[in-house]
Amino acid sequence: MSQRLPVLTLSASIAFSCLYGPTANAASTDPSKPNILLIVADDMGFSDLGSYGGEIETPNLDALASDGIRMTDFQVAPACSPTRAALLTGVDPHLAGLGNMIEELAPNQTDKPGYEGFLNFGVVSLATLLKDAGYHTYLSGKWHLGMAENAWPKSRGFERSFSLLSGGASHFADMKPAYAPSPEIKAPYVEDDEKLTQLPDSFAYSSQYYADKIIDYIKADKDTGQPFFGMLSFTAPHWPLQAPDAAIEKYRGRYDAGYDVVFQQRLEKQKELGLIPKDAEGAERPPKGRPWDSLSAEEQKIEKRAMEIYAAMVDEMDVHTGRVFDYLKQNDLYDNTIIMFISDNGPEGHDLDETWPGDKFPKVRKVIDESNDFSYEQMGRPGSYTFYGPNWAWASSPAFSLHKGFPTEGGTRAINILKIPGKTEAGTINNELITVKDVAPTLLELAGVKHPGQSYKDREVQPMTGLSFVPALEGKSMPSRVLGGELFGKYFVRKDDWKFVYMPKPYSDGDVQLFNLSEDLGERHDLSEEQPEKLAEMRKLWEQYVEENNVILPDWVSGY
Repeated sequence: MSQRLPVLTLSASIAFSCLYGPTANAASTDPSKPNILLIVADDMGFSDLGSYGGEIETPNLDALASDGIRMTDFQVAPACSPTRAALLTGVDPHLAGLGNMIEELAPNQTDKPGYEGFLNFGVVSLATLLKDAGYHTYLSGKWHLGMAENAWPKSRGFERSFSLLSGGASHFADMKPAYAPSPEIKAPYVEDDEKLTQLPDSFAYSSQYYADKIIDYIKADKDTGQPFFGMLSFTAPHWPLQAPDAAIEKYRGRYDAGYDVVFQQRLEKQKELGLIPKDAEGAERPPKGRPWDSLSAEEQKIEKRAMEIYAAMVDEMDVHTGRVFDYLKQNDLYDNTIIMFISDNGPEGHDLDETWPGDKFPKVRKVIDESNDFSYEQMGRPGSYTFYGPNWAWASSPAFSLHKGFPTEGGTRAINILKIPGKTEAGTINNELITVKDVAPTLLELAGVKHPGQSYKDREVQPMTGLSFVPALEGKSMPSRVLGGELFGKYFVRKDDWKFVYMPKPYSDGDVQLFNLSEDLGERHDLSEEQPEKLAEMRKLWEQYVEENNVILPDWVSGY
């Protein structure tokens, strides 16, 4: 980035005395073990929270941001499963079993190591290591890291869990899956070791129930003297866009000006907040996007309603996150709890027309079209199905190119808010390059737990390749390093501010591109012809990433 803002100054002595000192008040009686709450949003854009420049009402998460650190260059995978695999292991998803999402495996990737489609047994999870160290471990919400029983959360270190195993579902209790090849299939939910055939009566809305469960789990063990690691994994605001009527009504009329206006307002607000450079151009409109004034009145009506529902989903997620915070505060747990809030990728700009290979898409889309009510009156309610689409996704991350599913910044740069007890400076903005693989090593260090390296309980495991970013919390710079990634045959490699990208048509001319993010955050200006030596250097780094991480490009990719 072209400007650098102050990072949190936190000396090691202050950090550890405040985090682990004798005055720490926690669920545990061991002051060296802080509680940890990891909160994950699903498909949320970089500007959706008020503290990141948005107009949606998110007071609880904004208060967390005021209390802690906002990161501006937190890098994730372009889709949910690979991000979650890296988040829980500190290992590249191509080695952890999610080299591709199970729904999208190409024939040449099937049955290959690293492409199992679930969190494989060549890695050890953060939850497992914390559980071994005496933590209670809980998960509530989306899993999407394995459907077979030996891949459920209970088998990967979570002693209590209520989880949606698949990538998405109705946000109400009807158990309609977000996508399925036949209409009679129900969304797969499990609690601990039991697969559920129906959801409880108290399941009124996904965000509400997930928050209820994480509170219940913490409450049950709060007097045991042991710390907890809780993962609250929302399915909001993943499609189908749905929310309670009252929440949607709150936003009626707020988006009548359209996404072009929201795009510009959010872009300018992010500059004002210091989250992006003052001279950032903003992203180009995506190829499938359309100017607001080119839409018919009926098209505008539907687009406005979709955004009202989306805003309601983000609002509801904030409301129920606030309930969890309130519980922690009321029970003297908040001040000894590390809290991290992230999104798993950029906003969702597809409607399933570009990501499903072979014959899967027509079957799934046919079921969606025939099994849901698409009327305007029903939008957002049970039995409806609404997509976010490329236009609002463009406004949702206005500084970055494209959205979920792409290796551009719009797909990979996500919100990260972090609160650590004992911090010395509130409301800090941190511009260091931090990756999702860095989360596990950071939390392990803060908990005083070591990763076993290459062997865990007589089986070989991958060592973490993420780095602890505790030094960045002490005002130090992270080391220069190479970051790579690939999904759906689209890929990138980044070194410092240089980025090498491959995307198929119509998102590029089908060749590789080269960008300098310090001058071109929106990836608008391809420098591949002007900088042939840098291009060659970056190509070699990509080839090195392929070799080190066993990357198998889908067989439909012709080359690079």
